Amino acid sequence: MTAAVIRSTGLWTPEESITNAELVDSFNAYVERYNQANASEIEAGDIEPLSPSSVEFIEKASGIKARYVVNKSGVLDVERMTPQLPQRPNEDISVLAEIGVKACRDALARAGRTAADVDAVIVAASNMQRGYPAMAIEIQDALGIEDGFGYDMNVACSSATFGIQAAADQIAAGHARAILVVNPEICSGHLNWRDRDSHFIFGDVATAILLEREDLGEGGWKIIGTKLKTKFSNNIRNNFGFLNRTERVTGDNKPAPNGAPDDDKLFVQEGRKVFKEVVPMVSDMIRGHMAELGLSADDMRRVWLHQANINMNLMIAKKVFGRDAGGEDAPTILDEYANTSSAGSIIAFHKHSDDLNAGDKGVICSFGAGYSAGTVFVEKLQG
Repeated sequence: MTAAVIRSTGLWTPEESITNAELVDSFNAYVERYNQANASEIEAGDIEPLSPSSVEFIEKASGIKARYVVNKSGVLDVERMTPQLPQRPNEDISVLAEIGVKACRDALARAGRTAADVDAVIVAASNMQRGYPAMAIEIQDALGIEDGFGYDMNVACSSATFGIQAAADQIAAGHARAILVVNPEICSGHLNWRDRDSHFIFGDVATAILLEREDLGEGGWKIIGTKLKTKFSNNIRNNFGFLNRTERVTGDNKPAPNGAPDDDKLFVQEGRKVFKEVVPMVSDMIRGHMAELGLSADDMRRVWLHQANINMNLMIAKKVFGRDAGGEDAPTILDEYANTSSAGSIIAFHKHSDDLNAGDKGVICSFGAGYSAGTVFVEKLQG
């Protein structure tokens, strides 16, 4: 058995960003138009009017101030309110594979490696562009990894930590020297930008994690323990899939005309229930895993948490450290990136780990729909 290390991480960020003020202006314009168009039904009490949003509401509820997106104009267009990404020919690289490749190249460059040093690609993300062929195989091909393998896996926002454990296990078993775990997320494509309670939550990004055998180099982070947990809950869901076309029929039993997906074919969550149930689940999981590894709060220098909600993260960090924690203890990137699903904890790690010293310990933790959660305890190596 050969130990695996996280040698480096990579990050690709879209060029365009939407501030809360811009988002609120667009959303409120839609609300005003909707309420005017349905004034008679609203007055009769047949339907409820929509409520406007505000910058203050968004920041208090989430800690989010902006989000990067692959297409800004489509999201802010009141007539559209979804990104506009033209379909590409099959001969061209797909959108998710393209941004995944960019994150991979960043990770390779930061480690001083090339694609020839890599044996496998795992795409671990919550928003898959298609059922098949696997995007991991497409990324493998685009990088020029000739003799290797790739596959996709989806555990929603926990995908990155699940992918890390899968890669570490395969390296330990001798199946690969090095593996790229890739998290390309175009969350703007599955977000209901017309829903007041969630229209501000997500952003787009791609991250990559290069894991390799410890004896192949110096530096990086030794993985000292991983743990995964799932428990079914319907409180976070997205019901979009290939079977949807079999469900939509008209009265004459003919397929319904193409149209916008129903709300539950986009991101849907029971936010208050998620907060109440996930915080203790994740806190207990981290502390229990710490005890199994013989670690105490004093041994922990930093936690890199899934970036979903600032209030949730602060509460989890407090339970882990046994005191108020945030900032240096539990860095956040929510204000700039928003929730980027599987990539969130990796962005936090990517941006807030270089300052630590050899021997410092921390945990990368992701959690989300399923419910699912993963912990990866790491120790900084000399190098």
